[in-house]
This record gives sequence, C-alpha cells and structure tokens, in this order.
Amino acid sequence: MAAESLCEPLFRRGGEFLGVRHPILCGAMTWISDSRLVAAVCNAGGFGCLAAGNAPVAVLEGEIQRTRELTRQPFAVNLVTIAPLYREHLDLVCRMRVPFVIFAGSFPREGAVRRVRETGARVLCFASTDSIAMRMIRYGADGLILEGMEAGGHVGHVSLAVLLQQVLFRVAEVPVFVAGGIASGRLCAHLFLMGAAGVQLGTRFAVAHESCAHAAFKDAFLRANARDAVSTPQFDSRLPVVAVRALRNQGHADFARLQLDLIGRLDRGEIHRDQAQLEVETFWMGALRRAVQEGDVGSGSLMAGQSVGLVDRRQSVAEILAELVGDTEQELRRVRQVLCSPPVSP
Repeated sequence: MAAESLCEPLFRRGGEFLGVRHPILCGAMTWISDSRLVAAVCNAGGFGCLAAGNAPVAVLEGEIQRTRELTRQPFAVNLVTIAPLYREHLDLVCRMRVPFVIFAGSFPREGAVRRVRETGARVLCFASTDSIAMRMIRYGADGLILEGMEAGGHVGHVSLAVLLQQVLFRVAEVPVFVAGGIASGRLCAHLFLMGAAGVQLGTRFAVAHESCAHAAFKDAFLRANARDAVSTPQFDSRLPVVAVRALRNQGHADFARLQLDLIGRLDRGEIHRDQAQLEVETFWMGALRRAVQEGDVGSGSLMAGQSVGLVDRRQSVAEILAELVGDTEQELRRVRQVLCSPPVSP
C-alpha cells in the first residue's frame, strides 16, 4: 500500500489553479525560457513560463506554437511591461489565446489585465510590495507571484521573508505563489505550510540540461556564491530603473557608466526620460543575450538570484522536479514527526 502523500493536500490549490500535478513554476528567464525548457517542465509535472522578453513578434508567435506542439499541458507566457515590444506582445497573446499570462517588469494597467482575462486566460501578476499586491488584486489578477529581492533579473527592494508576512499571511481571495531565493524542497515544504499555493524557481532551472544557455553561462552559475549575485543601484530619481540582480562582472560597471552618461544627457536636455529608460532596457536585453547565447560572461549580464549559491550541479528538468517534490515530502514528514512526538519529561 502506497504511503500517504503529505504534499498532495498542500499542492491542491495551486495545482488545480494551474492545471498541473506539482505547483512548482519555472520562472520566465529571457533568452533561456524557450519552448524546449517550458515543455520539459510541463511534461515533468511542473508549470513552465515562456519568456517574451523583447523578442520579435514573429519569433514569440513561433515559440508559443512550438510549445503547444511539444506539450499538451498548460503553460504561461510572461510579458515584460517595460519591454519596447510589450504592446505588440500583448496583442499577440490575446490573439493566440494562451492559457496563462504573467505580467512582469512593472505592474500592468488595469485595462491590460481585463483584456487578457476576456480571452479566457488567467492572469498572474508579480508583487514586490504589499501595495502592488493589493493593486493587482483590485485590477482583477487571478493570482499573485510574490517575489522577494533575493530573486534574479528585475527585482524589487523587499525580502521574501517580509513579503510573506505582509501579503501571504493576509491574502486569501487569490492564490499566492512565492519566489526569490528558493532552491530546495526543504524550504518549499515550509512555504507550502505557510499557505503558499506554489513556488517559483528560476536560477536552478537555468543550468538544467534542457536550458539553452551557453556552457560558460552555466559554469559561471555553478562557481558563484550567493554574495556574488548583486542588484544594481539607481543614481538619480529622474532616471528610475528597475533594479536588476545579476552576478557581479564588467557588465555591472558598464551599466553604472551608462546611467551616469544618461543622467548627463538628461541634464543637458539631449534626451527625454522615456528614451533614457528605453536605453536602459535595451542595454539589459542585449547584455543578457550575449551572456546566454554567446557565453560572454565578462561583459554580458548574468542575471541570477542569490540562490545561485545553492546551485552546484547540472540536472535534467525531471530530476530537479523529482528532487524538489521528494525533499518537500521528506521535510513534511520530519515536521509531522516533530509535532507528534511526545513531550520530553523534565
């Protein structure tokens, strides 16, 4: 007789919402989360998120179609609201009626959320503060991804530990998935016990066998420590930039110089703030592409979460998911044993 699964009741809400066995999301990583990786995650029982990034519309359309050919399971398309091609991407996902749309980068307008939901898709929105979480719920988001500053790529400024208390413990009306600094099933167990509908990992999947990232990119992750993944500063409020967490390298220094150059051009009236912000995003998109596709780990962008310090080997997607689920189950059994053990007599 099979042993009772302690994961099953904790996985139920998120699993039913996403239509998957395991409510474990592979976060959308620009240039990495392509149809092959997404389908591998979906076929292994998890939930894959296709990264739109700033891909040409025809390329994104082809990736959505290939994902549908590679898996019959539900998946999401992640739209970056601050990407230059965001509006065209929004038109595309509405036309193609993808099952889930995730808004990332910044918060979407209420009309965009409503438009996507009218196609029948479910909408997930990132929340990096409690106020953004409440706003996204008011806008009609079907679920939230609560992302702490420990995550890689575009991040906020509040840790997951604080966001759990501010949002997860207080929100019941929509499922809340959590992200940022997660790499082990043991931690996943406690997040599910806290009420998370699911968990999202990115950095660990970036080095999976099915990841298209260059070998040099993966090797940089395997060598890195948690403290190597640092977020970029903002030098001037006139040039608001979404912080980016990546491994420290020459690219970080190049970005600092870019900001100072843009601030100088703003001072001289040579450029408008919107154009300056566009140049910032163009920089990151190009730097990330060079790192992922060409292996430029010196001046390219190695976007990684602090969990990179816990990633020490390459595995297949199926192995990663099996290990996460198995370790979650093992930790739940350990917790049950602790709670059910008789008190020690004084």
